[in-house]
Amino acid sequence: MNTENQIPEGQVMTGAQALIHALELEDVDTVFGLPGGCILPAYDPLLESSIRHVLVRHEQGAGHMAEGYAHVSGRPGVAMVTSGPAATNLVTPLMDAYMDSIPMVAITGQVGTGAIGSDAFQECDTVGITRSCTKHNELVMSADDIPLAIRQAFHIATTGRPGPVLVDLPKDVLQNQMSWHWPTDEEVAASLPGYRPTSKGHPRMVAEAARMILEAERPVLYVGGGMLKARAAEVLMELAELTQIPVVTTLMARGVFPDNHPLCLGMPGMHGTIAATTAMQRSDLLIALGARFDDRITGRLDGFAPDARVIHVDVDPAEQGKVRRPDVPIVGDCRLVTTDIVASVRSLLDAGTTQADVGPWRSQISGWQEVFPLTYDAAEPGGPLKPQYCLERLRDSAAPGTIVASGVGQHQMWASLHWHFNEPYTWVNSGGLGTMGFAIPAAIGAKMARPDAMVWAVDGDGCFQMTAQELVTAAVERIPVKIALLNNSYLGMVRQWQEMFYDERYSEVYLSVDTPDYVKWAESMGCVGIRVESPEEVQPAIDKANSINDRPVVVEFRTDASEKVFPMVPAGCTNDDVIVHPSQQDQRAQLG
Repeated sequence: MNTENQIPEGQVMTGAQALIHALELEDVDTVFGLPGGCILPAYDPLLESSIRHVLVRHEQGAGHMAEGYAHVSGRPGVAMVTSGPAATNLVTPLMDAYMDSIPMVAITGQVGTGAIGSDAFQECDTVGITRSCTKHNELVMSADDIPLAIRQAFHIATTGRPGPVLVDLPKDVLQNQMSWHWPTDEEVAASLPGYRPTSKGHPRMVAEAARMILEAERPVLYVGGGMLKARAAEVLMELAELTQIPVVTTLMARGVFPDNHPLCLGMPGMHGTIAATTAMQRSDLLIALGARFDDRITGRLDGFAPDARVIHVDVDPAEQGKVRRPDVPIVGDCRLVTTDIVASVRSLLDAGTTQADVGPWRSQISGWQEVFPLTYDAAEPGGPLKPQYCLERLRDSAAPGTIVASGVGQHQMWASLHWHFNEPYTWVNSGGLGTMGFAIPAAIGAKMARPDAMVWAVDGDGCFQMTAQELVTAAVERIPVKIALLNNSYLGMVRQWQEMFYDERYSEVYLSVDTPDYVKWAESMGCVGIRVESPEEVQPAIDKANSINDRPVVVEFRTDASEKVFPMVPAGCTNDDVIVHPSQQDQRAQLG
Protein backbone atom coordinates (compact mmCIF):
# COMPACT_ATOMS: atom_id res chain seq x y z
CA MET A 1 0.00 0.00 0.00
CA ASN A 2 1.38 3.37 -1.04
CA THR A 3 1.20 5.93 1.77
CA GLU A 4 4.00 8.24 0.58
CA ASN A 5 1.58 10.89 -0.68
CA GLN A 6 -0.90 10.53 2.15
CA ILE A 7 -3.16 13.55 2.58
CA PRO A 8 -3.03 15.07 6.08
CA GLU A 9 -5.58 13.71 8.55
CA GLY A 10 -8.71 15.83 8.72
CA GLN A 11 -8.25 17.65 5.41
CA VAL A 12 -11.60 18.61 3.92
CA MET A 13 -12.36 17.35 0.42
CA THR A 14 -15.22 15.94 -1.63
CA GLY A 15 -16.20 12.32 -1.57
CA ALA A 16 -15.00 12.04 -5.17
CA GLN A 17 -11.56 13.34 -4.23
CA ALA A 18 -11.47 10.90 -1.34
CA LEU A 19 -12.37 8.04 -3.71
CA ILE A 20 -9.55 8.80 -6.15
CA HIS A 21 -7.03 9.33 -3.37
CA ALA A 22 -8.07 6.05 -1.77
CA LEU A 23 -7.47 4.26 -5.07
CA GLU A 24 -4.02 5.84 -5.30
CA LEU A 25 -3.20 4.64 -1.79
CA GLU A 26 -4.23 1.13 -2.85
CA ASP A 27 -1.55 1.30 -5.58
CA VAL A 28 -4.08 1.45 -8.41
CA ASP A 29 -2.30 2.54 -11.59
CA THR A 30 -5.07 1.79 -14.10
CA VAL A 31 -8.86 2.13 -14.09
CA PHE A 32 -11.04 0.83 -16.91
CA GLY A 33 -14.29 2.70 -17.28
CA LEU A 34 -16.81 4.94 -18.99
CA PRO A 35 -18.28 8.08 -17.40
CA GLY A 36 -21.94 8.99 -17.03
CA GLY A 37 -24.16 11.23 -14.97
CA CYS A 38 -24.03 9.68 -11.50
CA ILE A 39 -20.33 8.79 -11.52
CA LEU A 40 -19.34 12.07 -13.17
CA PRO A 41 -18.10 13.74 -9.95
CA ALA A 42 -15.47 10.98 -9.63
CA TYR A 43 -14.08 11.70 -13.08
CA ASP A 44 -13.13 15.30 -12.29
CA PRO A 45 -10.34 14.54 -9.75
CA LEU A 46 -9.01 11.89 -12.15
CA LEU A 47 -7.59 14.79 -14.19
CA GLU A 48 -5.02 15.46 -11.45
CA SER A 49 -4.43 11.80 -10.55
CA SER A 50 -1.49 9.55 -11.39
CA ILE A 51 -4.02 6.84 -12.28
CA ARG A 52 -4.37 6.08 -15.98
CA HIS A 53 -7.97 5.76 -17.12
CA VAL A 54 -8.76 3.55 -20.13
CA LEU A 55 -11.96 4.70 -21.82
CA VAL A 56 -13.85 1.62 -22.98
CA ARG A 57 -16.57 1.39 -25.63
CA HIS A 58 -18.88 -0.79 -23.51
CA GLU A 59 -18.97 -1.31 -19.76
CA GLN A 60 -18.72 -5.09 -20.14
CA GLY A 61 -15.34 -4.43 -21.73
CA ALA A 62 -14.25 -2.50 -18.65
CA GLY A 63 -15.02 -5.47 -16.43
CA HIS A 64 -13.21 -8.00 -18.62
CA MET A 65 -10.21 -5.67 -18.94
CA ALA A 66 -10.06 -5.48 -15.16
CA GLU A 67 -10.15 -9.28 -15.09
CA GLY A 68 -7.34 -9.60 -17.62
CA TYR A 69 -5.28 -7.13 -15.63
CA ALA A 70 -5.82 -9.18 -12.46
CA HIS A 71 -5.13 -12.54 -14.14
CA VAL A 72 -1.55 -11.65 -15.05
CA SER A 73 -0.64 -9.22 -12.27
CA GLY A 74 -2.32 -10.81 -9.25
CA ARG A 75 -3.48 -7.33 -8.24
CA PRO A 76 -7.14 -6.32 -8.30
CA GLY A 77 -8.40 -4.94 -11.58
CA VAL A 78 -10.56 -1.82 -11.20
CA ALA A 79 -13.61 -0.88 -13.28
CA MET A 80 -15.56 2.35 -12.79
CA VAL A 81 -18.89 3.04 -14.49
CA THR A 82 -22.07 4.95 -13.90
CA SER A 83 -25.49 3.82 -12.66
CA GLY A 84 -28.35 1.90 -14.24
CA PRO A 85 -27.49 0.21 -17.54
CA ALA A 86 -23.78 0.80 -16.99
CA ALA A 87 -23.93 -1.15 -13.73
CA THR A 88 -26.01 -3.93 -15.28
CA ASN A 89 -23.49 -4.18 -18.13
CA LEU A 90 -20.91 -5.07 -15.46
CA VAL A 91 -22.92 -8.06 -14.23
CA THR A 92 -21.38 -10.50 -16.74
CA PRO A 93 -17.75 -9.72 -15.88
CA LEU A 94 -18.61 -9.65 -12.17
CA MET A 95 -20.10 -13.13 -12.43
CA ASP A 96 -17.15 -14.25 -14.52
CA ALA A 97 -14.71 -12.98 -11.89
CA TYR A 98 -16.78 -14.51 -9.10
CA MET A 99 -16.74 -17.99 -10.63
CA ASP A 100 -13.03 -17.85 -11.49
CA SER A 101 -11.95 -16.22 -8.19
CA ILE A 102 -10.51 -13.11 -9.85
CA PRO A 103 -9.72 -10.13 -7.55
CA MET A 104 -11.64 -7.14 -8.91
CA VAL A 105 -13.05 -3.90 -7.54
CA ALA A 106 -16.04 -2.38 -9.32
CA ILE A 107 -17.09 1.19 -8.58
CA THR A 108 -20.53 2.20 -9.77
CA GLY A 109 -22.39 5.47 -9.65
CA GLN A 110 -25.84 5.63 -8.12
CA VAL A 111 -28.63 8.22 -8.11
CA GLY A 112 -28.63 10.69 -5.22
CA THR A 113 -29.53 9.34 -1.81
CA GLY A 114 -32.80 11.28 -1.79
CA ALA A 115 -33.88 9.71 -5.09
CA ILE A 116 -33.10 6.08 -4.24
CA GLY A 117 -36.24 3.97 -4.55
CA SER A 118 -38.10 6.51 -6.69
CA ASP A 119 -37.29 4.94 -10.10
CA ALA A 120 -35.17 7.94 -10.95
CA PHE A 121 -33.43 8.23 -14.31
CA GLN A 122 -30.81 5.47 -14.64
CA GLU A 123 -31.58 4.07 -11.22
CA CYS A 124 -31.35 0.38 -10.46
CA ASP A 125 -30.80 -1.66 -7.33
CA THR A 126 -27.16 -2.37 -8.13
CA VAL A 127 -26.42 -3.93 -4.75
CA GLY A 128 -29.44 -6.23 -5.04
CA ILE A 129 -28.65 -7.18 -8.63
CA THR A 130 -25.00 -7.98 -7.90
CA ARG A 131 -25.40 -9.67 -4.52
CA SER A 132 -25.10 -13.15 -6.00
CA CYS A 133 -22.17 -12.34 -8.29
CA THR A 134 -19.85 -10.50 -5.90
CA LYS A 135 -17.89 -11.59 -2.87
CA HIS A 136 -19.11 -8.41 -1.15
CA ASN A 137 -20.97 -5.28 -2.19
CA GLU A 138 -21.97 -2.09 -0.46
CA LEU A 139 -24.04 1.05 -0.99
CA VAL A 140 -22.13 3.94 0.64
CA MET A 141 -24.48 6.56 2.08
CA SER A 142 -21.96 9.06 3.50
CA ALA A 143 -18.86 10.67 1.99
CA ASP A 144 -17.01 10.08 5.26
CA ASP A 145 -17.41 6.31 4.73
CA ILE A 146 -15.70 6.19 1.33
CA PRO A 147 -12.08 5.55 2.46
CA LEU A 148 -13.14 2.65 4.68
CA ALA A 149 -15.37 1.19 1.96
CA ILE A 150 -12.46 1.23 -0.52
CA ARG A 151 -10.03 -0.29 1.99
CA GLN A 152 -12.56 -3.02 2.77
CA ALA A 153 -13.12 -3.66 -0.93
CA PHE A 154 -9.44 -4.25 -1.70
CA HIS A 155 -8.94 -6.30 1.47
CA ILE A 156 -11.89 -8.59 0.74
CA ALA A 157 -11.11 -8.90 -2.98
CA THR A 158 -7.55 -10.09 -2.34
CA THR A 159 -7.72 -12.20 0.83
CA GLY A 160 -9.11 -15.69 1.38
CA ARG A 161 -10.65 -16.85 -1.87
CA PRO A 162 -10.20 -13.84 -4.20
CA GLY A 163 -13.21 -12.37 -5.94
CA PRO A 164 -15.02 -9.25 -7.13
CA VAL A 165 -16.23 -6.54 -4.76
CA LEU A 166 -18.59 -3.72 -5.76
CA VAL A 167 -18.87 -0.27 -4.17
CA ASP A 168 -22.00 1.70 -5.14
CA LEU A 169 -21.66 5.47 -4.71
CA PRO A 170 -24.63 7.88 -4.92
CA LYS A 171 -23.90 11.09 -6.80
CA ASP A 172 -24.43 13.38 -3.80
CA VAL A 173 -22.12 11.21 -1.66
CA LEU A 174 -19.40 11.91 -4.22
CA GLN A 175 -20.21 15.64 -4.22
CA ASN A 176 -20.51 16.13 -0.46
CA GLN A 177 -17.63 17.32 1.73
CA MET A 178 -15.85 14.94 4.08
CA SER A 179 -12.96 15.03 6.54
CA TRP A 180 -10.14 12.78 5.34
CA HIS A 181 -9.23 9.73 7.40
CA TRP A 182 -7.36 6.69 6.11
CA PRO A 183 -8.33 3.62 8.16
CA THR A 184 -5.60 1.53 9.75
CA ASP A 185 -5.33 -2.23 9.28
CA GLU A 186 -6.79 -2.66 12.75
CA GLU A 187 -9.78 -0.47 11.91
CA VAL A 188 -10.41 -2.46 8.72
CA ALA A 189 -10.28 -5.74 10.64
CA ALA A 190 -12.60 -4.37 13.33
CA SER A 191 -15.07 -3.23 10.68
CA LEU A 192 -15.32 -6.78 9.29
CA PRO A 193 -15.86 -8.88 12.43
CA GLY A 194 -17.25 -11.88 10.54
CA TYR A 195 -14.53 -12.00 7.91
CA ARG A 196 -11.59 -14.12 9.07
CA PRO A 197 -10.26 -16.27 6.20
CA THR A 198 -8.27 -19.32 7.27
CA SER A 199 -4.79 -19.40 5.80
CA LYS A 200 -2.96 -22.02 7.87
CA GLY A 201 -3.87 -25.69 7.37
CA HIS A 202 -4.66 -27.95 10.31
CA PRO A 203 -1.40 -29.71 11.33
CA ARG A 204 -3.08 -33.08 11.91
CA MET A 205 -4.71 -33.00 8.48
CA VAL A 206 -1.42 -31.97 6.86
CA ALA A 207 0.35 -34.90 8.52
CA GLU A 208 -2.38 -37.29 7.39
CA ALA A 209 -2.11 -35.95 3.82
CA ALA A 210 1.65 -36.54 3.81
CA ARG A 211 1.17 -40.12 5.02
CA MET A 212 -1.43 -40.86 2.34
CA ILE A 213 0.78 -39.36 -0.37
CA LEU A 214 3.64 -41.71 0.49
CA GLU A 215 1.30 -44.73 0.64
CA ALA A 216 -0.40 -44.16 -2.72
CA GLU A 217 0.58 -46.31 -5.70
CA ARG A 218 -1.41 -44.39 -8.33
CA PRO A 219 -1.48 -40.77 -7.08
CA VAL A 220 -2.29 -37.70 -9.17
CA LEU A 221 -1.76 -34.04 -8.29
CA TYR A 222 -5.02 -32.43 -9.42
CA VAL A 223 -4.12 -28.73 -9.61
CA GLY A 224 -6.66 -25.93 -10.04
CA GLY A 225 -6.63 -22.19 -10.46
CA GLY A 226 -6.37 -21.67 -6.71
CA MET A 227 -2.69 -22.54 -6.93
CA LEU A 228 -2.13 -19.62 -9.30
CA LYS A 229 -4.13 -17.29 -7.06
CA ALA A 230 -1.96 -18.39 -4.13
CA ARG A 231 1.30 -17.82 -6.06
CA ALA A 232 2.16 -21.47 -5.39
CA ALA A 233 3.96 -22.54 -8.59
CA GLU A 234 7.35 -22.99 -6.92
CA VAL A 235 6.15 -25.14 -4.04
CA LEU A 236 4.02 -27.22 -6.44
CA MET A 237 7.17 -27.99 -8.40
CA GLU A 238 8.90 -28.94 -5.14
CA LEU A 239 6.10 -31.33 -4.15
CA ALA A 240 5.88 -32.95 -7.60
CA GLU A 241 9.61 -33.50 -7.94
CA LEU A 242 9.99 -34.72 -4.36
CA THR A 243 7.27 -37.37 -4.79
CA GLN A 244 7.44 -37.93 -8.58
CA ILE A 245 3.66 -37.71 -8.72
CA PRO A 246 2.13 -36.82 -12.13
CA VAL A 247 0.40 -33.44 -12.40
CA VAL A 248 -2.78 -32.44 -14.20
CA THR A 249 -3.54 -28.73 -14.58
CA THR A 250 -7.15 -27.66 -15.09
CA LEU A 251 -8.20 -25.06 -17.63
CA MET A 252 -7.81 -22.36 -14.96
CA ALA A 253 -4.40 -23.65 -13.84
CA ARG A 254 -2.59 -23.86 -17.17
CA GLY A 255 1.01 -22.70 -16.69
CA VAL A 256 1.19 -23.23 -12.92
CA PHE A 257 3.20 -26.38 -13.73
CA PRO A 258 5.24 -26.31 -16.97
CA ASP A 259 3.92 -28.36 -19.87
CA ASN A 260 7.48 -29.30 -20.81
CA HIS A 261 8.06 -31.05 -17.46
CA PRO A 262 8.05 -34.89 -17.68
CA LEU A 263 5.52 -35.09 -14.83
CA CYS A 264 2.99 -32.82 -16.57
CA LEU A 265 0.01 -34.58 -18.15
CA GLY A 266 -1.74 -31.40 -19.32
CA MET A 267 -5.42 -30.53 -18.96
CA PRO A 268 -7.98 -33.13 -17.79
CA GLY A 269 -11.72 -33.27 -18.29
CA MET A 270 -14.30 -32.97 -21.03
CA HIS A 271 -11.72 -31.94 -23.64
CA GLY A 272 -8.59 -32.85 -21.71
CA THR A 273 -5.74 -35.05 -22.82
CA ILE A 274 -6.35 -38.78 -22.64
CA ALA A 275 -3.42 -39.23 -20.26
CA ALA A 276 -4.65 -36.55 -17.82
CA THR A 277 -8.29 -37.65 -17.80
CA THR A 278 -7.56 -41.36 -17.61
CA ALA A 279 -4.90 -40.93 -14.91
CA MET A 280 -7.45 -39.19 -12.70
CA GLN A 281 -10.02 -41.85 -13.47
CA ARG A 282 -7.67 -44.74 -12.56
CA SER A 283 -5.93 -43.08 -9.61
CA ASP A 284 -6.00 -44.34 -6.03
CA LEU A 285 -5.31 -40.86 -4.59
CA LEU A 286 -6.29 -37.43 -5.87
CA ILE A 287 -4.39 -34.58 -4.25
CA ALA A 288 -6.67 -31.66 -5.16
CA LEU A 289 -4.90 -28.35 -4.73
CA GLY A 290 -7.02 -25.25 -5.31
CA ALA A 291 -9.45 -27.18 -7.53
CA ARG A 292 -13.20 -27.46 -7.09
CA PHE A 293 -14.20 -30.72 -8.83
CA ASP A 294 -15.96 -28.86 -11.61
CA ASP A 295 -18.43 -30.88 -13.68
CA ARG A 296 -16.26 -30.38 -16.77
CA ILE A 297 -13.50 -32.25 -14.91
CA THR A 298 -15.51 -35.01 -13.24
CA GLY A 299 -17.96 -35.97 -15.98
CA ARG A 300 -20.86 -37.89 -14.49
CA LEU A 301 -20.06 -37.66 -10.82
CA ASP A 302 -21.05 -41.15 -9.71
CA GLY A 303 -18.48 -42.61 -12.11
CA PHE A 304 -15.61 -40.23 -11.38
CA ALA A 305 -12.33 -41.70 -10.09
CA PRO A 306 -14.15 -44.52 -8.29
CA ASP A 307 -11.10 -45.94 -6.51
CA ALA A 308 -9.51 -42.67 -5.45
CA ARG A 309 -9.22 -41.34 -1.96
CA VAL A 310 -9.16 -37.53 -1.90
CA ILE A 311 -7.01 -34.91 -0.22
CA HIS A 312 -8.65 -31.55 -0.84
CA VAL A 313 -6.78 -28.30 -0.14
CA ASP A 314 -8.78 -25.12 -0.64
CA VAL A 315 -8.93 -21.72 1.03
CA ASP A 316 -12.74 -21.72 0.77
CA PRO A 317 -14.35 -24.02 3.36
CA ALA A 318 -17.53 -24.09 1.25
CA GLU A 319 -15.69 -26.15 -1.38
CA GLN A 320 -15.01 -28.99 1.05
CA GLY A 321 -17.48 -31.76 0.30
CA LYS A 322 -19.51 -29.61 -2.07
CA VAL A 323 -19.04 -32.06 -4.95
CA ARG A 324 -16.81 -34.91 -3.75
CA ARG A 325 -16.44 -35.80 -0.09
CA PRO A 326 -12.73 -35.63 0.77
CA ASP A 327 -10.96 -38.15 3.00
CA VAL A 328 -8.63 -35.38 4.16
CA PRO A 329 -10.11 -31.85 3.93
CA ILE A 330 -7.64 -29.04 4.51
CA VAL A 331 -8.87 -25.44 4.59
CA GLY A 332 -6.12 -22.91 4.04
CA ASP A 333 -4.00 -20.94 1.62
CA CYS A 334 -2.77 -23.34 -1.07
CA ARG A 335 0.81 -22.09 -1.00
CA LEU A 336 1.09 -22.28 2.78
CA VAL A 337 -0.61 -25.67 3.03
CA THR A 338 1.41 -27.18 0.17
CA THR A 339 4.58 -25.89 1.82
CA ASP A 340 3.54 -27.65 5.04
CA ILE A 341 2.75 -30.86 3.15
CA VAL A 342 6.22 -30.80 1.53
CA ALA A 343 7.82 -30.33 4.95
CA SER A 344 5.76 -33.17 6.40
CA VAL A 345 6.62 -35.52 3.53
CA ARG A 346 10.32 -34.71 3.93
CA SER A 347 10.07 -35.33 7.66
CA LEU A 348 8.52 -38.78 7.10
CA LEU A 349 11.15 -39.68 4.51
CA ASP A 350 13.95 -38.51 6.80
CA ALA A 351 12.47 -40.67 9.58
CA GLY A 352 12.71 -43.75 7.39
CA THR A 353 9.22 -43.98 5.87
CA THR A 354 9.42 -45.47 2.38
CA GLN A 355 7.30 -44.11 -0.43
CA ALA A 356 5.28 -46.60 -2.45
CA ASP A 357 6.77 -47.32 -5.88
CA VAL A 358 5.02 -45.06 -8.38
CA GLY A 359 7.24 -46.28 -11.24
CA PRO A 360 4.69 -48.74 -12.70
CA TRP A 361 1.99 -46.05 -12.51
CA ARG A 362 4.12 -43.53 -14.37
CA SER A 363 5.00 -46.18 -16.94
CA GLN A 364 1.31 -46.90 -17.54
CA ILE A 365 0.61 -43.19 -17.98
CA SER A 366 3.55 -42.89 -20.41
CA GLY A 367 1.92 -45.64 -22.46
CA TRP A 368 -1.31 -43.66 -22.68
CA GLN A 369 0.63 -40.57 -23.72
CA GLU A 370 2.39 -42.52 -26.47
CA VAL A 371 -0.72 -44.18 -27.85
CA PHE A 372 -3.07 -41.20 -27.51
CA PRO A 373 -1.17 -38.00 -28.35
CA LEU A 374 -3.08 -34.91 -29.40
CA THR A 375 -3.71 -35.26 -33.11
CA TYR A 376 -5.73 -33.86 -36.00
CA ASP A 377 -6.16 -34.57 -39.69
CA ALA A 378 -3.86 -32.74 -42.08
CA ALA A 379 -5.46 -30.17 -44.35
CA GLU A 380 -6.64 -31.39 -47.75
CA PRO A 381 -4.72 -29.91 -50.70
CA GLY A 382 -6.48 -26.64 -51.48
CA GLY A 383 -8.82 -27.19 -48.54
CA PRO A 384 -9.48 -24.93 -45.56
CA LEU A 385 -6.93 -24.34 -42.81
CA LYS A 386 -6.81 -26.51 -39.74
CA PRO A 387 -7.19 -24.34 -36.62
CA GLN A 388 -4.77 -26.54 -34.67
CA TYR A 389 -2.06 -25.92 -37.27
CA CYS A 390 -2.59 -22.15 -37.01
CA LEU A 391 -2.24 -22.33 -33.22
CA GLU A 392 0.90 -24.45 -33.45
CA ARG A 393 2.52 -21.91 -35.76
CA LEU A 394 1.45 -19.06 -33.44
CA ARG A 395 2.85 -20.96 -30.45
CA ASP A 396 6.19 -21.72 -32.09
CA SER A 397 6.59 -18.13 -33.27
CA ALA A 398 5.71 -16.48 -29.97
CA ALA A 399 8.28 -14.65 -27.89
CA PRO A 400 9.17 -16.12 -24.48
CA GLY A 401 6.63 -15.14 -21.85
CA THR A 402 3.88 -14.46 -24.39
CA ILE A 403 0.47 -14.11 -22.74
CA VAL A 404 -2.47 -15.84 -24.39
CA ALA A 405 -6.07 -14.80 -23.79
CA SER A 406 -8.92 -16.80 -25.25
CA GLY A 407 -12.59 -16.53 -25.89
CA VAL A 408 -14.91 -19.47 -25.22
CA GLY A 409 -15.60 -22.44 -27.45
CA GLN A 410 -13.59 -24.70 -29.71
CA HIS A 411 -10.77 -22.18 -30.08
CA GLN A 412 -10.44 -22.01 -26.28
CA MET A 413 -9.99 -25.78 -26.03
CA TRP A 414 -7.54 -25.91 -28.93
CA ALA A 415 -5.52 -23.07 -27.41
CA SER A 416 -5.35 -24.78 -24.02
CA LEU A 417 -4.41 -28.11 -25.60
CA HIS A 418 -1.96 -27.04 -28.30
CA TRP A 419 -0.16 -24.09 -26.73
CA HIS A 420 2.74 -24.94 -24.43
CA PHE A 421 2.29 -23.12 -21.12
CA ASN A 422 5.63 -23.25 -19.36
CA GLU A 423 5.27 -20.13 -17.21
CA PRO A 424 2.53 -19.14 -14.77
CA TYR A 425 0.26 -16.15 -15.46
CA THR A 426 0.51 -16.49 -19.25
CA TRP A 427 -3.00 -17.95 -19.81
CA VAL A 428 -6.08 -15.74 -19.45
CA ASN A 429 -9.47 -17.30 -20.02
CA SER A 430 -13.05 -17.57 -18.80
CA GLY A 431 -13.46 -20.96 -17.14
CA GLY A 432 -16.45 -21.19 -14.84
CA LEU A 433 -18.89 -18.86 -16.58
CA GLY A 434 -17.65 -19.53 -20.12
CA THR A 435 -18.14 -15.97 -21.33
CA MET A 436 -18.10 -15.46 -25.07
CA GLY A 437 -16.47 -12.14 -25.93
CA PHE A 438 -13.98 -12.38 -23.05
CA ALA A 439 -10.77 -12.55 -25.10
CA ILE A 440 -10.33 -9.10 -26.64
CA PRO A 441 -11.01 -6.93 -23.57
CA ALA A 442 -9.16 -9.39 -21.29
CA ALA A 443 -6.14 -9.25 -23.60
CA ILE A 444 -6.20 -5.44 -23.41
CA GLY A 445 -6.27 -5.60 -19.61
CA ALA A 446 -3.41 -8.11 -19.60
CA LYS A 447 -1.33 -5.87 -21.86
CA MET A 448 -1.95 -2.94 -19.52
CA ALA A 449 -0.67 -5.01 -16.61
CA ARG A 450 2.30 -6.38 -18.55
CA PRO A 451 3.18 -3.85 -21.28
CA ASP A 452 6.55 -5.58 -21.77
CA ALA A 453 4.93 -8.88 -22.78
CA MET A 454 3.57 -9.93 -26.15
CA VAL A 455 -0.17 -10.56 -25.80
CA TRP A 456 -2.15 -12.68 -28.26
CA ALA A 457 -5.90 -13.15 -28.01
CA VAL A 458 -7.20 -16.34 -29.61
CA ASP A 459 -10.79 -15.72 -30.62
CA GLY A 460 -13.56 -17.25 -32.68
CA ASP A 461 -15.77 -15.34 -35.07
CA GLY A 462 -18.77 -15.68 -32.75
CA CYS A 463 -16.87 -14.30 -29.78
CA PHE A 464 -15.14 -11.62 -31.84
CA GLN A 465 -18.45 -10.10 -32.93
CA MET A 466 -19.52 -9.66 -29.29
CA THR A 467 -16.73 -7.36 -28.05
CA ALA A 468 -14.64 -6.36 -31.07
CA GLN A 469 -15.51 -2.70 -30.46
CA GLU A 470 -12.90 -2.71 -27.69
CA LEU A 471 -10.24 -2.84 -30.41
CA VAL A 472 -11.15 0.82 -30.91
CA THR A 473 -10.15 1.30 -27.28
CA ALA A 474 -6.88 -0.57 -27.91
CA ALA A 475 -6.09 1.48 -31.01
CA VAL A 476 -6.91 4.89 -29.50
CA GLU A 477 -5.15 4.10 -26.21
CA ARG A 478 -2.17 2.59 -28.09
CA ILE A 479 -2.40 -0.86 -26.51
CA PRO A 480 -0.86 -3.14 -29.17
CA VAL A 481 -2.57 -6.48 -28.62
CA LYS A 482 -2.67 -9.12 -31.33
CA ILE A 483 -5.80 -11.08 -32.24
CA ALA A 484 -5.76 -14.52 -33.85
CA LEU A 485 -9.28 -14.86 -35.23
CA LEU A 486 -10.15 -18.48 -36.09
CA ASN A 487 -13.04 -17.86 -38.45
CA ASN A 488 -15.01 -20.99 -39.32
CA SER A 489 -18.27 -19.08 -39.95
CA TYR A 490 -20.03 -21.04 -37.23
CA LEU A 491 -20.67 -21.12 -33.51
CA GLY A 492 -18.20 -23.97 -33.61
CA MET A 493 -18.71 -25.78 -30.32
CA VAL A 494 -22.49 -25.69 -30.68
CA ARG A 495 -22.13 -26.97 -34.25
CA GLN A 496 -19.94 -29.83 -32.98
CA TRP A 497 -22.61 -30.88 -30.47
CA GLN A 498 -25.37 -30.64 -33.08
CA GLU A 499 -23.33 -32.77 -35.47
CA MET A 500 -22.49 -35.44 -32.89
CA PHE A 501 -25.62 -35.53 -30.72
CA TYR A 502 -28.45 -33.92 -32.74
CA ASP A 503 -28.16 -35.90 -36.00
CA GLU A 504 -26.46 -33.01 -37.81
CA ARG A 505 -29.50 -30.80 -37.39
CA TYR A 506 -27.69 -27.45 -37.50
CA SER A 507 -30.07 -25.03 -35.85
CA GLU A 508 -29.02 -21.35 -35.74
CA VAL A 509 -25.26 -21.88 -35.65
CA TYR A 510 -24.23 -20.62 -39.08
CA LEU A 511 -22.90 -17.08 -39.00
CA SER A 512 -21.58 -16.03 -42.43
CA VAL A 513 -18.58 -16.63 -44.64
CA ASP A 514 -18.08 -13.09 -45.89
CA THR A 515 -20.09 -10.86 -43.56
CA PRO A 516 -18.58 -9.01 -41.85
CA ASP A 517 -15.33 -8.41 -43.69
CA TYR A 518 -12.97 -8.79 -40.74
CA VAL A 519 -10.01 -7.15 -42.44
CA LYS A 520 -11.99 -4.02 -43.28
CA TRP A 521 -13.56 -4.04 -39.83
CA ALA A 522 -10.13 -4.27 -38.20
CA GLU A 523 -8.78 -1.47 -40.35
CA SER A 524 -11.80 0.73 -39.59
CA MET A 525 -11.02 0.32 -35.87
CA GLY A 526 -7.43 1.49 -36.31
CA CYS A 527 -5.90 -1.99 -36.41
CA VAL A 528 -3.84 -3.80 -39.02
CA GLY A 529 -6.00 -6.46 -40.68
CA ILE A 530 -4.55 -9.60 -42.30
CA ARG A 531 -6.45 -12.47 -43.92
CA VAL A 532 -5.01 -15.99 -44.20
CA GLU A 533 -6.64 -18.61 -46.39
CA SER A 534 -3.91 -21.19 -47.14
CA PRO A 535 -1.19 -22.95 -45.14
CA GLU A 536 1.50 -21.11 -47.10
CA GLU A 537 0.18 -17.77 -45.86
CA VAL A 538 0.13 -18.71 -42.16
CA GLN A 539 3.76 -18.12 -41.19
CA PRO A 540 4.27 -14.85 -43.15
CA ALA A 541 1.10 -13.43 -41.58
CA ILE A 542 2.23 -14.38 -38.07
CA ASP A 543 5.70 -12.95 -38.68
CA LYS A 544 4.16 -9.69 -39.87
CA ALA A 545 1.83 -9.52 -36.87
CA ASN A 546 4.68 -10.18 -34.44
CA SER A 547 6.71 -7.37 -36.02
CA ILE A 548 4.00 -4.72 -35.47
CA ASN A 549 4.15 -3.15 -32.02
CA ASP A 550 2.60 0.29 -32.47
CA ARG A 551 -1.04 -0.73 -32.97
CA PRO A 552 -3.35 -3.75 -32.60
CA VAL A 553 -3.29 -6.47 -35.25
CA VAL A 554 -6.09 -8.81 -36.29
CA VAL A 555 -5.11 -11.93 -38.24
CA GLU A 556 -8.15 -13.71 -39.66
CA PHE A 557 -7.50 -17.39 -40.28
CA ARG A 558 -10.18 -18.94 -42.51
CA THR A 559 -10.47 -22.35 -40.85
CA ASP A 560 -12.21 -25.65 -41.45
CA ALA A 561 -15.80 -25.53 -40.19
CA SER A 562 -15.99 -29.32 -39.90
CA GLU A 563 -13.08 -29.62 -37.47
CA LYS A 564 -14.00 -30.91 -34.02
CA VAL A 565 -12.28 -30.85 -30.62
CA PHE A 566 -10.97 -34.23 -29.54
CA PRO A 567 -10.76 -35.84 -27.03
CA MET A 568 -14.30 -35.33 -25.80
CA VAL A 569 -16.38 -36.67 -22.91
CA PRO A 570 -20.06 -36.29 -23.86
CA ALA A 571 -22.29 -34.50 -21.38
CA GLY A 572 -23.93 -36.88 -18.93
CA CYS A 573 -21.28 -39.57 -19.44
CA THR A 574 -18.42 -40.69 -17.26
CA ASN A 575 -14.80 -40.02 -18.14
CA ASP A 576 -14.53 -43.70 -19.10
CA ASP A 577 -16.74 -42.84 -22.09
CA VAL A 578 -14.22 -40.41 -23.59
CA ILE A 579 -14.36 -40.13 -27.37
CA VAL A 580 -10.91 -40.23 -28.95
CA HIS A 581 -9.88 -38.88 -32.34
CA PRO A 582 -11.20 -41.18 -35.12
CA SER A 583 -7.62 -42.12 -36.06
CA GLN A 584 -7.13 -43.54 -32.55
CA GLN A 585 -10.37 -45.49 -32.37
CA ASP A 586 -8.66 -48.84 -32.98
CA GLN A 587 -6.52 -48.29 -29.85
CA ARG A 588 -9.49 -47.20 -27.72
CA ALA A 589 -9.70 -50.58 -25.96
CA GLN A 590 -6.29 -49.96 -24.35
CA LEU A 591 -7.95 -47.50 -21.97
CA GLY A 592 -9.90 -50.34 -20.38
